Amino acid sequence: MAMFDKILIANRGEIALRVQRACRELGIRTVAVHSEADRDAKYVKLADESVCIGSAPSNQSYLNIPAVISAAEVTDAQAIHPGYGFLSENADFAERVEQSGFVFIGPRAETIRLMGDKVSAKDAMRKAGVPCVPGSNGALPEDPAEILKTAKQIGYPVIIKAAGGGGGRGMRVVHTEAALLTSVNMTKAEAQAAFGNPMVYMEKYLEKPRHIEIQVLADQHGNAVFLGERDCSMQRRHQKIIEEAPAPLLNTRLRDKIGERCADACRKIKYRGAGTFEFLYENGEFYFIEMNTRLQVEHTVTEMITGIDLVQQQIFVAAGEKLAFRQKDVQLRGHAIECRLNAEDPYNFVPSPGKIHTFHMPGGPGVRIDTHAYAGYTVPPHYDSMIGKLITYGETRDQAIARMRIALSEMMIDGINTNIPLHADLMADAGFHLGGTSIHYLEQKLGIYNK
Repeated sequence: MAMFDKILIANRGEIALRVQRACRELGIRTVAVHSEADRDAKYVKLADESVCIGSAPSNQSYLNIPAVISAAEVTDAQAIHPGYGFLSENADFAERVEQSGFVFIGPRAETIRLMGDKVSAKDAMRKAGVPCVPGSNGALPEDPAEILKTAKQIGYPVIIKAAGGGGGRGMRVVHTEAALLTSVNMTKAEAQAAFGNPMVYMEKYLEKPRHIEIQVLADQHGNAVFLGERDCSMQRRHQKIIEEAPAPLLNTRLRDKIGERCADACRKIKYRGAGTFEFLYENGEFYFIEMNTRLQVEHTVTEMITGIDLVQQQIFVAAGEKLAFRQKDVQLRGHAIECRLNAEDPYNFVPSPGKIHTFHMPGGPGVRIDTHAYAGYTVPPHYDSMIGKLITYGETRDQAIARMRIALSEMMIDGINTNIPLHADLMADAGFHLGGTSIHYLEQKLGIYNK
């Protein structure tokens, strides 16, 4: 297959601009689709062509599959890049794209379905030799006695999860047998309402795990590599705040062992494109929780330590090319940290849409900014509150932290609230400096643990 001449970017915000930059560097023309609320966005102005696909609500624009495909048809695009969020892990969308004669820049629809259902994903990973959290063998049965028996075998506390869940929703921790059946029924009802799938499963609830993920790349020819790991443990209510690569205080031999298992799993399920295996890590053990069959928000830190452009690799693979490198060619150098910049109150996380008056970004060695915002830009209230990402790179973790601290102090955004003060606090936090904090660290620090 020849390289694409024109790609439609089915997303918005900083990731739309990020994909656009990758395309422009390769000489590929771009089509930006946008809602009425994003008509004046920077990436829309910079695209070769743009198509308005609906009104501000995402279900009338960015989630409108017929409108996205129609935009590809009228602009003669050859491929569609979904970014992350919105339709990026929608198997029906991937299928419709291919059926309409376009190339979906991502995995095959059947792979997205396999890994999008947590139960089938865990089953596939067990067969591929990837370690999983101890839990129920598939979805929980209807029989209350069997549910109680399963929990007793696993050992309390347990966590009930929606099979079709994601983004931190559809989960409930249970500490006692008395609360189990009520919690299962509540989670089932939530899962049906949120995801249209009432199936739930049960896992051992790890008390102080870290969140470590492995980045993979695979082509259509059976080649797969892993590109090191990222630590995403600094989070609140399952939403990541800070990510870094490599993970601090992690044995490299252990990392390589789990990374090779992930690459091997990609070969076994015939994975295509970029993907991320997410793990909980505790007491020297990795436990698979899910696979994201798309580009991650935090792909940037992997790019910084490997020198590999993940978006361009997605495009090459979708065009039918073989990976241009083998595992032995992947070298990890230095350390990178990403702070997600959100338009929100830094401590209670209430969104803060509105017009940005002052917008000054930092610079200097090892500083990268991925943002679509600018002075005069109005942050719309309809979408996720993230307005950009600040990434710093250093030869060592200490240098990356020092550069982040300086970069945050130089940053000026007025007119809206942002979480920059929280990031500044964390860069000075003794626990963060030490490294290896659990996924509960930030919530405990902020006093919102278990609320």
